[in-house]
Amino acid sequence: MLKTEILPEVLSGSNGGGSAIRQVPRTGVIYVTTEAAARGFEAGSPEWSNLGQGQPETGALPGAPERRSAVSIDPTDHEYAPVAGLSELREAVAALYNALFRRGMPSQYTAENVAISSGGRSALTRAAAVLGNVNLGHFLPDYTAYEELLDVFRLFSPIPILLDRDRAYAFSAENLEREILGRGLGALLMSNPCNPTGKLISGQELASWVETARRLDCTLLLDEFYSHYVWSPGEGEPGPIATAARYVEDVNRDPVVIFDGLTKNWRYPGWRICWTVGPKAVIEALGSAGSFLDGGGSRPLQRAAVSLLEPREVLAETLALQSAFARKRRLMLDRARRMGLVIDREPEGTFYLWASLENLPERFSDGMDFYRAALDRKVIAVPGVFFDVNPGRRRSRSLSRFHQHVRLSFGPPIEEVERGLDRLEAMIAGC
Repeated sequence: MLKTEILPEVLSGSNGGGSAIRQVPRTGVIYVTTEAAARGFEAGSPEWSNLGQGQPETGALPGAPERRSAVSIDPTDHEYAPVAGLSELREAVAALYNALFRRGMPSQYTAENVAISSGGRSALTRAAAVLGNVNLGHFLPDYTAYEELLDVFRLFSPIPILLDRDRAYAFSAENLEREILGRGLGALLMSNPCNPTGKLISGQELASWVETARRLDCTLLLDEFYSHYVWSPGEGEPGPIATAARYVEDVNRDPVVIFDGLTKNWRYPGWRICWTVGPKAVIEALGSAGSFLDGGGSRPLQRAAVSLLEPREVLAETLALQSAFARKRRLMLDRARRMGLVIDREPEGTFYLWASLENLPERFSDGMDFYRAALDRKVIAVPGVFFDVNPGRRRSRSLSRFHQHVRLSFGPPIEEVERGLDRLEAMIAGC
């Protein structure tokens, strides 16, 4: 029996009292973590398992470069950093992309193709601020933080594109062309690999997307924060880094804007160092937006980040994280199926599992109910409704198409992942 979904009031955007201050919803991960904290959750607590977390484990991994444990402060680091970022870090990012993805290509990235910001949300907010009066496509489901981002700036019109679960969320370059032409899209925002489904667009398929965007002049805004977490289809083995930078012909003309940083792929989320790579004109506009939005990032951490971008060190870190996370991916897939969860598509990227609860007992078959029951077991999960990106709450607040889904993270250390899966299995079996 279907029930009307009642989202937490914090999601409604209502201030409830006519105040001039607008209630700002919390994103999915922040909401569930805050609720867990009210029950005593603390990061790293052995009593809890945080399968809702949106960050990878940050400790040492076999075969990975030594983790940084100190940052030197130059006397000039007490000053503001340039809004677009330190020139040496911008140059290092450009050099990394050229060395790994554009070797031998006539068009190369330079420092002028790179902007540094203090976190992924900051980078995406800058991009949203400079978008003109265009139709901006976004997929359902996708990253929870896109919802408020797409609602704050009113020049562009967010256009939702529903991915079909029955087709395992597939979306081809031909589908992209139809959406651009049919809906008049001037830009498209997406995570690749996708958070939460793990769907990956790579290789010739990604090349076709870039070619379509170039031909139809539709800007691709590509969130590539999980681009090193790539698993070969069906095997969960390490795969190549997935980035559209491989398929850009002219770095200053092709409408491709890439977001990445130390948060996920380098496993340094606390550094809040991210970058945007794209045409010079776009980067200049982002710098102007950053001057009034956030003022720029941390100068000492930007300087320290340069040493993390040496290509051989980056490849070593990538191989190490892929090896460690592939094991956790297989563990979570096997245990989830054993519990009765339905996997629409095995994740080809990210460190998340997107699962349907439709075959579980009724008391656990709704994402919010599952999440609350898991909290009672000191396990954190993220209900699927948070990924039903709905800027401005323009669509009906009745039952979400993802109300029976949940996102589970295998980002924590494997011992914590196992602990959480043990408790979820006991919870379902004990009903």
